[in-house]
Amino acid sequence: MARVGFCGLGVMGFPMAGHLAQKNHEVSVYNRTGARALAWVAAHGGQAFPTPGEVAAESDIVFLCVGNDDDVRQVMLSEGGVLDGAHEGLIVVDHTTTSALLARDMHESCAAHGVVYIDAPVSGGQAGAENGALTVMCGSLDVAEFDAVADVIGAYSRACVRLGGVGAGQLAKMVNQIAIAGVVQGLSEALAFAQHAGLDAHAVVDVISKGAAQSWQMENRGHTMVDDTFDFGFAVEWMIKDLGFCIEEAQRNGSRVPVADLVLGYYKELAADGGSRLDTSSLIRRLR
Repeated sequence: MARVGFCGLGVMGFPMAGHLAQKNHEVSVYNRTGARALAWVAAHGGQAFPTPGEVAAESDIVFLCVGNDDDVRQVMLSEGGVLDGAHEGLIVVDHTTTSALLARDMHESCAAHGVVYIDAPVSGGQAGAENGALTVMCGSLDVAEFDAVADVIGAYSRACVRLGGVGAGQLAKMVNQIAIAGVVQGLSEALAFAQHAGLDAHAVVDVISKGAAQSWQMENRGHTMVDDTFDFGFAVEWMIKDLGFCIEEAQRNGSRVPVADLVLGYYKELAADGGSRLDTSSLIRRLR
């Protein structure tokens, strides 16, 4: 069993850290809102600390699951941050979805302290975190660093793969988000069309989900989109952040992502209309 720390106990991090405790790892936690960390300890045991640095001092592996690039910098680099309490040989696994540039910057900062940094964004949403069935996309300097944490990550993942060097995990997550953006927009258009045509949209979802149109989004969000229910965890504001990273990276590497660019604009419309905290399947609301 490992001594592990977990920083960031939101809708994803809280159950992910819980799975680590269920596997009998020795877990220390930190959350910006301290009451959340105390609630986690009450549910799972372990110990809560007031700073990320104190978590790092007690851990062999520290996991992060926070909001964005600035949050990662705050947790890692500020006074009392992870690197303040880090010891040589510590491994930091960052599950936050960030820019690839941030991952490379964190790798350099960690290396200066003798600390390993692995970017490891996840896919699967709140349900995947709660069910221990996340997909984890990793970038690390070498295979040995990845091998040192893969089994521990297995506590809350069904797939954990190293895709290349530092930043590769974040680039793979961008691929994931580009694919999702197109699928959700297509599904939104299809279901809105069904409703405007006077069809029983629930029956349509049931039948076409058995054919070539099937997707995770259809299976898990098709019926709730028909019902105008959008409270499933991964919010529009986070997709705006993620697609922004995709567009910026595409401009750097020469990729063409016209659908992702278009859908980003649609999500910004939803956010401006008060929908920033709705889940991403709310894209259909633009078409009603």
